[in-house]
Amino acid sequence: MAMPKNDEGRRRVVIEGVMPVVDGGRFPIKRVVGDSVRIEADIFVDGHDVLDAVLCYRPEHEPAWRESPLDPAGNDRWRGEFTVDAVGRWQYTLLAWIDHFLSWRHDLTRRVQSEDIAVALQIGADLIEQTAARASAEDAGRLHEFVGRLRGHGTPEARRAVALDAELLAVMTRHPDRRLATRYESELTVVVDPPRAACSAWYEFFPRSCGVNGKTHGGFRDCEARLERIAAMGFDTVYLPPIHPIGHTKRKGRNNSLAVIADDPGSPWAIGAEAGGHKAIHTDLGSLEDFRHFRQRAEQLGLDLAIDIAFQCSPDHPYVREHPDWFLHRPDGSVQYAENPPKKYEDIYPFHFESEAWQALWQELESVFEFWIGEGVLTFRVDNPHTKPFPFWEWVIGEVKRRHPEAIFLAEAFSRPRIMYRLAKLGFSQSYTYFTWRNTKWELIQYLNELTRGEVREYFRPHFWPNTPDILPEYLQFGGRPAFMTRLVLAATLSSNYGVYGPAYELADNTPREAGSEEYLDSEKYQTRRWDEQRPDSLADFMRRVNEIRRDNPALRRNDNLRFYPIDNEELIAYGKASDDLSSIVIVVVNLDAYHTQGGWLELPLERLDLDPRQPYQVHDLLTGARFLWNGPRNYVQLDPQRTPAHIFRLRRRVRTERDFEYFF
Repeated sequence: MAMPKNDEGRRRVVIEGVMPVVDGGRFPIKRVVGDSVRIEADIFVDGHDVLDAVLCYRPEHEPAWRESPLDPAGNDRWRGEFTVDAVGRWQYTLLAWIDHFLSWRHDLTRRVQSEDIAVALQIGADLIEQTAARASAEDAGRLHEFVGRLRGHGTPEARRAVALDAELLAVMTRHPDRRLATRYESELTVVVDPPRAACSAWYEFFPRSCGVNGKTHGGFRDCEARLERIAAMGFDTVYLPPIHPIGHTKRKGRNNSLAVIADDPGSPWAIGAEAGGHKAIHTDLGSLEDFRHFRQRAEQLGLDLAIDIAFQCSPDHPYVREHPDWFLHRPDGSVQYAENPPKKYEDIYPFHFESEAWQALWQELESVFEFWIGEGVLTFRVDNPHTKPFPFWEWVIGEVKRRHPEAIFLAEAFSRPRIMYRLAKLGFSQSYTYFTWRNTKWELIQYLNELTRGEVREYFRPHFWPNTPDILPEYLQFGGRPAFMTRLVLAATLSSNYGVYGPAYELADNTPREAGSEEYLDSEKYQTRRWDEQRPDSLADFMRRVNEIRRDNPALRRNDNLRFYPIDNEELIAYGKASDDLSSIVIVVVNLDAYHTQGGWLELPLERLDLDPRQPYQVHDLLTGARFLWNGPRNYVQLDPQRTPAHIFRLRRRVRTERDFEYFF
């Protein structure tokens, strides 16, 4: 081993075991504006010297580091935190050093013999004198006064009292000697997003189904009344499938049929026609000005607008003609269409990312994001990102967020776990999940613990969708209205980000194309639909109430605070979320059986919730308004799915007065 250079051999402090960190610092952790970033590390040194340490942090564009203290947490573990107050990339690292003054001061308190004290005081005077040389003028003067007193003529015991003076300690602490400080080997990164990246409620609909009679093609102007309804239900993000011109070649008919009739509108994901491609709007939806008016109306209603970005083309897309080298050609010269044998998607051409012209392709696709950001869109649901190269996503998201750090990217990747996690590490702000197919108590607990514990929670923000235009899960097909209510509550309370394919969910549309299929019959992907939103069995009011509960209870805006509670019935699942200060505590119990009433004994960790087990406490069901007075850790709950399949309780700490007791009833 080579001899250490410069002063490296004199730097004795070790910093290791830093958390959180993703893949050794290769990828950033994620936070949102206002979050505290809590850091832990093992910091130690040989021998018995006293250490001091700080957490260094800064927005990436700032040259100067800010600092906050690291405090000992026992067994050489240190903890600290800093608050991120702006979007963008932040950096952090750690600095630790031996504090020779504190080490000397600690030893001085243990010395008992006068001659030992006298020698130690001379050593201390030298340390203080060295510190005075780098201190401010005012502090230097005060330190020299202390040096004189330590070297004075009083008894060793009297001078020791001077050395232990609190003022001396405070002045010395302001001017530590960091010349031999150890700096952690890496500068780690935090990507800070706007708060909506961590908590949002999405509503998806097809603008073309907003026509006045449900048969004619709707446009943006027709959709503005629906925006008001979506906002009234408490959603904060409205998401549109692709809004671009749709190709005619190999167009798919109703129910994904190859037989097409004249008025079949085709799949919006078959992007591109003579009217343009990814930067154009389908003429039947309206003009670019109509789109702007639609977006502005959404903004007025407090709704973020998310659009679909699908990097694929119909055979009629201008790219196919203008850039044939961006596509893979078969031996007969034809362009390779998308397929997943035995499925064929002949109306879609995928890009060939291994093309010799890959750099030009990357730049053009980046310009698609820039175009829509120029139109005021900052939220993108990205279709099938797992079928495009990882290096492309790391580059394009990095470039876009460098200029627009407030941009949000949702990855629609129903793929293998490692692929989904890799996409999140590369920059996607939020991610679709397997929640859609997790139905049993065991499945839900195992999966949510995976998402909310350990390293995964530092970079993967789960976005729960109980349905999508592509997916009508079996649970919804057979469970009726109770199943839709159950899955909505689970999605909205287990995850701080959730969304629904809206009209179909409101009206509990549960008819598959055929037995065993997850495709909707008469899927809106291939035709316009008329939705009778005024039906008396609509779930709109229930959805509104759930969103109100999310809005009014800060505990539901996070995922890392999720805890599951024991309940002695496998058809009932119980869990809770609480804010750090316990001012917001929500307990959720859900009946997973869509057909039968289920009951069981729920057990709560009263001490963790700061509840006195000897005192009664109130739980208020926010769905129904009912109030219950509970005692002790075990209480009985019962849920009839035909009425309401879930409790969402807000927990009130305890009954304090007789008047409070009367209020409960």
